Amino acid sequence: MENILMTTTTPQSQTPARDREKSWTRFLPAVARILMGLPLLVFGLNGFLNFLPQPSTPLPAGAAAFAGALMNSGYMMQLIGATLLIVGVLLVANRFVPLALALFAPFIVNSIAFHVFLEHSGLPMASVFLALELYLAWVYRKAYGPMLAARVTP
Repeated sequence: MENILMTTTTPQSQTPARDREKSWTRFLPAVARILMGLPLLVFGLNGFLNFLPQPSTPLPAGAAAFAGALMNSGYMMQLIGATLLIVGVLLVANRFVPLALALFAPFIVNSIAFHVFLEHSGLPMASVFLALELYLAWVYRKAYGPMLAARVTP
């Protein structure tokens, strides 16, 4: 009889996990995905449809030269727009999220560098995207294990 009671009771170590499943924090990854994905989807669409107004304040000389070089390349702005659109769709749809985060990582690194060195007013928004990227990369960290292995046999 004593063995039956011990097997049917829940150990104390499992109680916090059950409480955490009922906690509101389980929604944080989904909220972060949507907060990051929707603006990227909109900015990606804007890269092709140009429905957002251009900022009225002029860019500093270095930032304008950099943006002009991207536009004059003939392909870079379209590539950036397509990448933002794809990443936004993947994040909102909750499909291939680790891949979407890996695709977005070089963009956010360059965006932070652009705003630190060339145009400071966009740094707060870029920092929010960086924080969301880092949080989601942490949440999905197990998916990056095979990619970050030092030696892999094919």
